[in-house]
Amino acid sequence: MFHKLRFMFTNLMNMNMNLHIAPNSLISDIQKEFNKAFPFLKIEFFNNKSFSRTEFSAQQIIAANRRIVDTQLAIKDGDIQINEEMKVIELEKLFKDKFKLAVQVFRKSGNLWLETTMTDNWTLAQQNNHGREISTGKNINTQTDDYDLNRDADH
Repeated sequence: MFHKLRFMFTNLMNMNMNLHIAPNSLISDIQKEFNKAFPFLKIEFFNNKSFSRTEFSAQQIIAANRRIVDTQLAIKDGDIQINEEMKVIELEKLFKDKFKLAVQVFRKSGNLWLETTMTDNWTLAQQNNHGREISTGKNINTQTDDYDLNRDADH
């Protein structure tokens, strides 16, 4: 029972993370850090200097084993503060404005990763929770404790 209460408490807290971007950072390292906080989301980096979302294509995805400086020569060290209440479109704009990096957030849907372009005004928490629900069938807001359901079953 204590474990359940702790789980509920941690989900009520606002999740914040600091994502450090450095010229020698591997794209895969940035992706892993983001994915730790949002396990049903991922970010992909694109070689798209126009930042036109309609022009993003699979051929423009930058390989995860590349360094950030390989894609953006003028990049300097910096941090991005990410909050779960941040909208997807805000996060993507932050990467663009602060680092001149074109990124797109994807949401897990079963075994697929889908672009979030139709739901860019959803928060990262909403996107992650929807990905969890679609991929696992578990809705974080409706999880029940079996103890509470079954304790009075014999009465």
